[in-house]
Amino acid sequence: MAFLIDTDIIIYSLKGNEEVNNWMIENQNIPKYISVITYGELTYGARKSGHPEKNTATVNRIAELFQIIDINQGIIEIFGELKAKLEISGNRIDDMDLLIASTSLYMNLSLVTNNKNHFSRIPDLILENWEGK
Repeated sequence: MAFLIDTDIIIYSLKGNEEVNNWMIENQNIPKYISVITYGELTYGARKSGHPEKNTATVNRIAELFQIIDINQGIIEIFGELKAKLEISGNRIDDMDLLIASTSLYMNLSLVTNNKNHFSRIPDLILENWEGK
């Protein structure tokens, strides 16, 4: 199965997290994607940082390394269904994270995240944590 990499895992990798980087190397032949939401979060972080030019260049490099999955009608339909179910059950999740999870479900990708407790509220979402803490 291919992977959708969450924003936190990309950040761990950029910070030199050995476990995450080892997982990236061990799984180098398995397709890895990021959501356009992750790309947006990384762009935001780069622009507000103390070194926006350098960090924006890093984000641009990430966009070359990982295919970016755009939001489409199917993802939005899953998002709407999940958001309604989670609100009714009292388990709300931030819309951006819910869009990332909806992308993972729609594309049938394992979501790689360090935020398993948060995303575990979503039924049928396949989760992996490469950070290991």
